[in-house]
Amino acid sequence: MNQPIEIDPSKTALVLIDLQDGITAEPLVPRTGEVVVEAAENVAQRCVDKGVAVFTVRVDFARDFVDAPQAKVDRSMFAGVDVLPPGWSTLPSRLVDLSDVIITKRQWSAFHGTELDLQLRRRRITTVLLGGIATNFGVESTARQAWEHNYDVVVLEDLCTSVSAELHESSVRDVLPYVSRVRASSDIRFA
Repeated sequence: MNQPIEIDPSKTALVLIDLQDGITAEPLVPRTGEVVVEAAENVAQRCVDKGVAVFTVRVDFARDFVDAPQAKVDRSMFAGVDVLPPGWSTLPSRLVDLSDVIITKRQWSAFHGTELDLQLRRRRITTVLLGGIATNFGVESTARQAWEHNYDVVVLEDLCTSVSAELHESSVRDVLPYVSRVRASSDIRFA
């Protein structure tokens, strides 16, 4: 990656996107969902130990998908799915225990239609450490909006994965550097 980054824990939040059972069980690359969850739990524990707020975000919909985005698209994320399986939005218990705030979203970005920005601002957060699934969907959308909200965004690449290596790599190489700094979690130093 790049140079290490020194972070002020009192002004920083770790935001973890969609590390829920129904998504982490899918085939993912370059890391499995299990590997990303374990790494995220370790980073979350490190953050808690340093006084960094931890926000865990999940995506969920009403049983009939009435609250899912309804616009016409060429490829629907839920084509052919009538009902999400039980436990689809369940978060790992350790992440729940480490979280200061749990946000439920209804689209890719954790900002749109949620209280994420409000909760970050009330805690005087200026820096967002970001990871999750999928790199090019939820993580990238959240990083873009965090940047648009004027947060200092650091994407922790080793806490990200996607549905294909090409999509993950393109996001990390071609998009995220324009709205964030992309680093490994080991590159983060707490002031």
